[in-house]
Amino acid sequence: MSEQMHPLAPHHLPFFIPGADGSDTLTVVMGIFLVATVLWVGTLYWKLHSLPERMAHKSQKLQFEIVAVLGLISLFTHMHIFWIAGLLLALIDLPDFGTPIRSIADSVERIADATPSTPADESEVPGGGPDVRAPAKQVVHNHA
Repeated sequence: MSEQMHPLAPHHLPFFIPGADGSDTLTVVMGIFLVATVLWVGTLYWKLHSLPERMAHKSQKLQFEIVAVLGLISLFTHMHIFWIAGLLLALIDLPDFGTPIRSIADSVERIADATPSTPADESEVPGGGPDVRAPAKQVVHNHA
């Protein structure tokens, strides 16, 4: 049996029509395009979702950990208000209250250690008279 084409059939078929062997080029191309698009959109979503955390980390904000936790809560609960709160917190520069308070605490400790000695302490200091003070205690405080 000779295989002849029908006289009305086109001699050149477009690429999107499956061939006689069953290979469908359009389906393969669209499958690859779909996988690539899903990966690209997923990457874009993760970059957008981590935006507040990256902003807070780049500017060395004190509230970096809070922004990171808000981002994780937003990710796992799908409540976008936490992401918005993290973004606002990353944009706001909170004042540093810890450093002045630590300085005040250190000054108060130095003042407390430099108090004049009591009469019971004067007997322990060699040559301790009323005008001689005991040296201040050298105490290392761990504030961490």
